Amino acid sequence: MHRSRLGVVLIDVDESQYAAAETFWAAVTGRTAQPEPDDEPYASLGLMDGVSVALQRTGAGTPPRVHLDVESDDVAAETERLVGLGATVTERHDGHVILADPAGHPFCVVPVQTADAFEQHARSWD
Repeated sequence: MHRSRLGVVLIDVDESQYAAAETFWAAVTGRTAQPEPDDEPYASLGLMDGVSVALQRTGAGTPPRVHLDVESDDVAAETERLVGLGATVTERHDGHVILADPAGHPFCVVPVQTADAFEQHARSWD
């Protein structure tokens, strides 16, 4: 058995547009974007109804998009479950996996990042 939940909504923004996007999304949410001190490309807009919303600085040429992170206490088991549902693994990294849904939208399976929200909202899978 493992658990997972939709944990993070990431707004991916090319470096050249980042300042404008950060100002815009901070105003939309009524929050100040807080840079993640240990994770340079990220700035958090905080938890909203248990889901973390963050900005991610991406490399040049990455299209603007929103992608989701699925948090799990067992990344391998959750990846296997999602592949069984029709996802495709596009990259494996140390600790997380990048996948595409059947329509091609990118998303990630990551270890638990929002412990309190995870405990409250995660679903168990056999």
